[in-house]
Amino acid sequence: MKNRKRTVFVYGDFVILHPGHLRLLKFAKESGDYLIVGVNSDEMSHNKGVGEDVRLESIKATSYVDEAFIMRESAVEFIERTKPDIVVKGKEFATKHNPELGVIKAYRGKLLFSSGEIGFASMDLLRAEFLASNTKVEHNNAFLKRHKFAQNELRAILERFSDLNVLVIGDTIVDEYITCEALGMSQEDPTIVVSPLASNKFIGGAAIVASHAASLGAKVKFFSAVGDDANKAYVEEGLVKLGIKTFLYADSTRPTTLKQRFRAASKTLLRVNHLKAHSISFDIESLMLEDLACEIEGIDLIIFSDFSYGVLSKNLIEQLSTLGRAKGVLMAADSQSSSQVGDISKFKHMTLVTPTEREIRLSLSDFESGLVVLSEKLAANSHAKYIFTTLGAEGMMIYNTPKNGLLTDNINALGTVVKDVSGAGDSLLTSSAMALAVGASVWQAAYLGSLASAIQISRVGNVPIKREEMFKELES
Repeated sequence: MKNRKRTVFVYGDFVILHPGHLRLLKFAKESGDYLIVGVNSDEMSHNKGVGEDVRLESIKATSYVDEAFIMRESAVEFIERTKPDIVVKGKEFATKHNPELGVIKAYRGKLLFSSGEIGFASMDLLRAEFLASNTKVEHNNAFLKRHKFAQNELRAILERFSDLNVLVIGDTIVDEYITCEALGMSQEDPTIVVSPLASNKFIGGAAIVASHAASLGAKVKFFSAVGDDANKAYVEEGLVKLGIKTFLYADSTRPTTLKQRFRAASKTLLRVNHLKAHSISFDIESLMLEDLACEIEGIDLIIFSDFSYGVLSKNLIEQLSTLGRAKGVLMAADSQSSSQVGDISKFKHMTLVTPTEREIRLSLSDFESGLVVLSEKLAANSHAKYIFTTLGAEGMMIYNTPKNGLLTDNINALGTVVKDVSGAGDSLLTSSAMALAVGASVWQAAYLGSLASAIQISRVGNVPIKREEMFKELES
């Protein structure tokens, strides 16, 4: 026999929905399974300033509430008729006469008094942190002028993204942001104590690269190995919604990589990685290569997104790179190094690579040379055509190996609002590689990549960048 849902009932005028109301509703929701809110009708309300329809609408928009209605009978009558398991009232009513109490006791319900926790943070406000994007782009007109192109040319390049067939391969990651309420310092030891309030999941790693490509207009195929778990289903569902043809190879020996970020007051306190980084099995690699050989026909761009978590083995990279070169496919790569692991130079003959300065230095074991020398060494080692070295707040250095133009140039970080830097490199790689694939110059590609990165860092979590967002920033 299934457990019956415990119903909780709250009622009131709710003239102006304020944090005190939200605290009460949060407490009520956590006290049972199904929260019903009765909004006093205009006839029954003690406040005549705000109409019942407006007051009801604001209650219905609150995430805690399962059901809300205009109450045209007394609370006692409603409670006697519907018999909710729990009735919740504000703490200020605990010492007053409560006419509902007799009725509630008669059917063995409960009357609770609480005004919620003082340290409360509303779920609706928390949700806004992830939904809100406050992009502020300061365009680099000097860069545009120096390389003789205008913003309308960039818009034309974006239009051509819909002509592209893109293949993305690499490590899949699920990013989970756990928003917490900071409670203070433990009395037993110097430890920060938090209480989790909300969890938001995002597709990450190579999967967000595929998602960016699709939302920017391309037809996309995605290859990766994942665990045989719930996160595999989460990733697959998200990619299919974007129209991505997905090849996910389940490996029971490794969970889908999960990165949890614990946040409070819009700051990340701690990151916990759940992963196994051993290489995929020979059987999965062989199956993947068979499918890649069939699916590469008609592909215009291959993007390798490597996090050194075992999907992109040396043999797989070499085989697919050889196949891509034979088909004349433009190729781009990024190999992210969160520790001492990672080697961008293992990707040979790429049109574009987008390492950080640290990733180049790790790859070359060179911690002394300047940026231009590092780029020259990497180009000689890997035969990369273009190298975009990302420098965080300092922007990006562009290395252009063809000698028929400017060898290097810098573009500053275009975004002036920084909420979350995670995923900036993925959006840069995707947008720049797609621009090169439709015939953009290296300078135009770099600018579009920088613009995508500026949009990405303006919000919390990995959200696929839409072409319309890019258009909007170019119009401004």
